[in-house]
Amino acid sequence: MFARDTASRDLGMELAEHGPGTATVTMTITGRMLNGHGTAHGGFLFLLADTAFACACNSEGPATVAAAADIDFVAPAREGDMLVASATERTRFGRSGIYDVSVTCGGRAIAEFRGRSRTVRAPSPAGGNG
Repeated sequence: MFARDTASRDLGMELAEHGPGTATVTMTITGRMLNGHGTAHGGFLFLLADTAFACACNSEGPATVAAAADIDFVAPAREGDMLVASATERTRFGRSGIYDVSVTCGGRAIAEFRGRSRTVRAPSPAGGNG
């Protein structure tokens, strides 16, 4: 799925790690990502966390989308900062799931994101997406 995500890749995001229910995505803040205060625009922080969330909730098969998400901005990120978004599945139930994503820079907390997912297609009996 990440290979087809041109929005994320065009911003320089890289999928660093992934596994069942987990994903780590990195991105370096550029001058074009700064707001009027000279810090990273919150929309870019959300986009990074959302991309890690998407990779984690789609890691095990059927197409899954965001049902809702929220973010808490903890500290500013600045131009040149390499951000790391680490997503972890907390629980899945029926077609729904809850995922937490921590965005950090050098081990320092930048943002905390919680995403709620919804599976839109069930796997086919043959094991593929149906």
